[in-house]
Amino acid sequence: MGGSVSCCISPGESPKIHRREVELEECPITTTEDVSEDTGTYLQHISDRELPDELAQEANPSDHPRASTLFLNKSQTDVREKRKSNYLNHMSPGLLTKKFSSCSTIFIDDSTVSQPNLKSTIKCVALAIYYHIKNRDSNRSLEIFDEKKHPLTREKVPDDYSVVDPEHKLIYRFIRTLFSSAQLTAECAIVTLVYLERLLTYAEMDICPCNWKRIVLGAILLASKVWDDQAVWNVDYCQILKDITVEDMNEMERHFLELLQFNINVPASVYAKYYFDLRSLADDNNLSFPLEPLSNKRAQKLEAISRLCEDKYKDLSKAAMRRSISADNLVGIKNSQAVLS
Repeated sequence: MGGSVSCCISPGESPKIHRREVELEECPITTTEDVSEDTGTYLQHISDRELPDELAQEANPSDHPRASTLFLNKSQTDVREKRKSNYLNHMSPGLLTKKFSSCSTIFIDDSTVSQPNLKSTIKCVALAIYYHIKNRDSNRSLEIFDEKKHPLTREKVPDDYSVVDPEHKLIYRFIRTLFSSAQLTAECAIVTLVYLERLLTYAEMDICPCNWKRIVLGAILLASKVWDDQAVWNVDYCQILKDITVEDMNEMERHFLELLQFNINVPASVYAKYYFDLRSLADDNNLSFPLEPLSNKRAQKLEAISRLCEDKYKDLSKAAMRRSISADNLVGIKNSQAVLS
């Protein structure tokens, strides 16, 4: 140990994500040849083998809140083309149907980061997956997710199943069917997208026409178990998808977890980043979240919530003030004792 580069830090043998040669050059490894004989044997610390935060964020956008989401990057090409086309044609789509507040009516959005709107969130997640498929870099896939080798229905898979990209509506209907049948929440849809992008990053694969259904199904299956208190069992999904077997579901779930390296943790900061990036995606594609006029009942509820938050803030401020006064008194007593002595 410590004499030469061991398999623990070899990019070919590491269970972590494969690292580029450039990244390894930026993180040189020190061996005993660089240490004088007087200092004795040098044992490398594990932190010396880890990648800097900037490189880790670039490789794992689903793990770090400051890294840009993959789906938002994938969609930018189409968004720029739409804006250019609208500019050349002097068009402003979406402005006529969008609701604006006035002096007499205030429109508010009921969707929040803690309680997103279910239908709108599923539409945004489906659109994110659509851009993943449309603007994929290649067609890297794994056999466990291939729909021809592991079909979800008894119907014959078309010969061009791996060539034709699915439309946004088809992806939305597939996800909506699973969520409505299993009674899943909107938060689960966001976690599903996090797991999907984590799988693409960790396994170094692409979501494409031949595997998108099974990848989405595996991500929903895992997200529902992690997020919901009363998770849907694998056998329940077999009632929704009549022709799939429990053994196939179990095998797919096991492979999904192994490819994620059993990293199913979703920090609150990552969840919030995905939520707001989905909202940005909706704005870029004119998918507006439902706006409702502010009623008297809703206004009273908002006022009550605001008053409750203000009272909590005042209580915290008073407690902090008491701690500060107590600390000042303690310092004053010690100073007085020092003078008397």
